[in-house]
Amino acid sequence: MSATRVVVVGAGIGGLTSAALLAAQGCDVTVVDMADQPGGKARHDAVDGVAVDAGPTVFTKRDVFTAIFDACGGSLDDAISLRPASVLARHAWGTDETLDLFADAAASEDAIGRFAGLAAGHGYARFKAAAKRAHDTLDPTFMRASKTSPLGLMGRIGLGRSSDMLAIRPFRTLWSVLGEFFEDPRLRQLFGRYATYCGSSPFEASATLMLIAHVEAEGVWLIDGGMSALSVALQDLGKRNHARYRYGCRVEQVLVERGRAAGVMLSSGERIAADRVVMNADPAALATGMFGKAAARAVLGLRPADRSLSAMTFLGHVTASGFDLSHHNVFFSSDYPAEFAAIKRGQLAHAPSVYLCAQDRGAEGAAPDGAERVQIIVNAPANGDTKTYSEQEIATCRTHMLEALSRGGLTVQGDLNATTPTDFDRRYPATGGALYGRASHGWAASFRRPGSSTRIPGLYCAGGGTHPGAGVPMAALSGQIAAASLLSDLASTRKFHPAATAGGTSTRSAMTAPTA
Repeated sequence: MSATRVVVVGAGIGGLTSAALLAAQGCDVTVVDMADQPGGKARHDAVDGVAVDAGPTVFTKRDVFTAIFDACGGSLDDAISLRPASVLARHAWGTDETLDLFADAAASEDAIGRFAGLAAGHGYARFKAAAKRAHDTLDPTFMRASKTSPLGLMGRIGLGRSSDMLAIRPFRTLWSVLGEFFEDPRLRQLFGRYATYCGSSPFEASATLMLIAHVEAEGVWLIDGGMSALSVALQDLGKRNHARYRYGCRVEQVLVERGRAAGVMLSSGERIAADRVVMNADPAALATGMFGKAAARAVLGLRPADRSLSAMTFLGHVTASGFDLSHHNVFFSSDYPAEFAAIKRGQLAHAPSVYLCAQDRGAEGAAPDGAERVQIIVNAPANGDTKTYSEQEIATCRTHMLEALSRGGLTVQGDLNATTPTDFDRRYPATGGALYGRASHGWAASFRRPGSSTRIPGLYCAGGGTHPGAGVPMAALSGQIAAASLLSDLASTRKFHPAATAGGTSTRSAMTAPTA
């Protein structure tokens, strides 16, 4: 019997994961992407002839990728070079106000105590325990499982564990709950920033997002070659099981025949027939009809008001002085509420918080010789489909960003290439430049993300805009869930017999069928 033909639209982390897992199970997989490289948002751009990572920079939940590579007959450790970061991130509010978080929890507690007082250190210990409980409750029941409803989640957690359900604090904002652990507003800023990891405001996001603090405390790794090296490794993992990758090809339409997905049509007019299609584009693009009217009913649309944050990003090959940079650095605004209030109004903040990834530095911050690669991120509204950012606005944002760095004592010299929400909307259509899909605002937001299965049989979704959410490991989990859903549907028709994987490796750990 011929292999099941699968077209994966988009070579982001979710699509690359689905492609690799499906190819390892004997499917005939073709990946199509309009970009000229794998990775989607996890890409690199050339600055002064030097490749600079232009997307996500924080690598966590290593076990997710270990399982994916194992399931495909590969090895994560052989594919990429990973180094554990002893310093998770360096934070600054001024030249004399800096605080590091460490992989060693005791070291973090001690640093916080010295920074804000002994009570703050004890507060961190309590917060860390609460974040771990939220994570351990939701990791197996929500993040690694198929989309469910609130009642379904309660069923997975178990009625006998109602205290765990309450401990995730879904009905309170992250900012309000942080006040239970930290009196110092700087510490509330620091741990509230984790809401921005999924494009949300700490003043509106559910306190459940405190679990991100535990994910980071479990371990942050630095990848030699940056996050784009992970994208290439996932592509090569698929190739070892004969998946094909076509770049520079725009999908114009998802073909729907007799009510089922039947392949795709490229902008060139070429048709690629398939038995199944995995969509690794933002679900909003499907819903607005950008992949054809027939496919538009696959998922519900997303109101602009429900979009996640966008960003103004600056890439450079620069000289940095005056501040001892680590790999990950955050320079905080003096008025955090005003920053997010401006974004909610559709404006850039006058005094923004700034994230800077010094890509040539280890976690301990040893400076390279000469110029170094940096990616600088300023939060922005996702209005790139209705607003074109002028050169003056870009220059003003650059000035405010450099002022924020200067308040922390950092001077950056060199050209910086800017990317605006308008640019992101062009790259990821129908999003307004939103980089994380739906914002995690309110207790129900996580349940409203599209799941892997859609209203059109044979069409599946993967990526940061789908369940379980945004972030590199979450996008990979979405790809894993989509592949498992597809294989489960095939098995139910009794027309598919899983093939042995390369090297005889079992796919059970990475390909568990979704539960209801």
